[in-house]
Amino acid sequence: MRHIRTFGLVMGWILIFFISFASAQVEKSQSYTNQQRQVEESVRLQLDRDLPANQKVLLDYGGWLSSYFFIFDDGIKNRTLRRQDLRVWGSMNADDGIHQGYARMKLGYSDFNHGDGYDGDEDDFERPRLDRGWYQLDLAKLLRKRASVDVPFDLAIKIGRDYAMFGTGYALSMPMDMIQINGGIGPFKIDGLLGRTIHSWDNLDTSRPRPGDSWRYFYGVQARYTGLAKHEPFVYYVWQKDRQHDGNPLLKLQEWRYNSEYLGAGSTGQILQNWRYSGEMVYESGESYADQTIFHQDEISAYGWDLKLEYLAPWKLHPKFSLEYMFASGDADRIFSPSNAVGGNRYGTHDTGFNGFGYRNTGLAMAPDLSNIHIWRAGASFFPLENFRKDLLKKLELGTDWFLYNKNKGNAAISDPLADQQSGYLGWEMDYFANWRFTSDLAWTIRYGAFFPGKAYSDETTRTFFLTGITWSF
Repeated sequence: MRHIRTFGLVMGWILIFFISFASAQVEKSQSYTNQQRQVEESVRLQLDRDLPANQKVLLDYGGWLSSYFFIFDDGIKNRTLRRQDLRVWGSMNADDGIHQGYARMKLGYSDFNHGDGYDGDEDDFERPRLDRGWYQLDLAKLLRKRASVDVPFDLAIKIGRDYAMFGTGYALSMPMDMIQINGGIGPFKIDGLLGRTIHSWDNLDTSRPRPGDSWRYFYGVQARYTGLAKHEPFVYYVWQKDRQHDGNPLLKLQEWRYNSEYLGAGSTGQILQNWRYSGEMVYESGESYADQTIFHQDEISAYGWDLKLEYLAPWKLHPKFSLEYMFASGDADRIFSPSNAVGGNRYGTHDTGFNGFGYRNTGLAMAPDLSNIHIWRAGASFFPLENFRKDLLKKLELGTDWFLYNKNKGNAAISDPLADQQSGYLGWEMDYFANWRFTSDLAWTIRYGAFFPGKAYSDETTRTFFLTGITWSF
């Protein structure tokens, strides 16, 4: 009887492996999702708008139109994608910043070459939807102005859809629908968060019946100290509850809920002249369901960190150099997936694989998630034509990033299911980019990445990623 159970268990694992491997060939890969998010983050950093607060009443509006062209190898095949992105925004600022509001709509269209789309979906028209939309009331300013009360604290409440980030964004960095409270007394700042994921946001667990949906609620508090001249330390606590309904788990003999908590601490600032740093360490706890489990949750005990150093050289052409080390713990039981319940943690053991909701640049071509991984990055950039007289040439930036990847647990999985060998060495990658802002309204970018797989891959064929795009803001 024991041999029969053992044989059945082995055959079950083999079946799960083939199912997960086959699904990787038709579903959008995590690398693809992360590559698209890199484009989103680039747009956010360049074009997200801070509202001025120096006028009685201010109404403003605008938008931008972007067109991107991708050619990339996801390890299964070469794919070609064209993506159009239109965003229109309006902002309001009233009563010296007491009332602020912002709304932005998004309209998109993605067009794959024939046979290149995931799930057979080659043309995807994204209907108009709310990208950002919020209202903020500054209660401290209101009391000072309307009630003539000189309150010794700052307090503002924001309600709506916006980008939420705690610390440097390692554990939490994503847009969500939320209520955010920002307050402080002197140099002590307190941020509170009550939020919910946007339902169309890709789920952490791609083995769920609906991996393209996400119903997670976030609660968090962060404390920052701004009283130091060159450093800003922080500490935060975030917990998220998985509220997604996946149907009757008895029918599938699997439950998927992943409830996690994050205790993080770190600092940003300057250590020497022209030397900037950031550092964040996170401990993750909570509960997750193991593979083929519906009644029992195992404890999560994981951790991760990120350390970054930048040197802004005081030379001509404004060169910048950076070094970064990212780490996220893994779980030796998770031999098929670092984040999925199916093929994930083994029943009755601690889940030591780190899974967060943050963002980091982990490379263009490989673009792995921060789970069961070490990543070392070295980068440099400069403006080669800034001394030319014509303004058209001055804002051309060239740069490169080099990555080295290794597993934390050599026999466990990473987010790329094609890393199918029980080896720690994942490989290395080189990325190059050029950003050129022709005018204040017109910008162009081109990026190229090449990933060279290591011994963790049975197929060590080089993967490439190419992107070029132009953005017109109005």
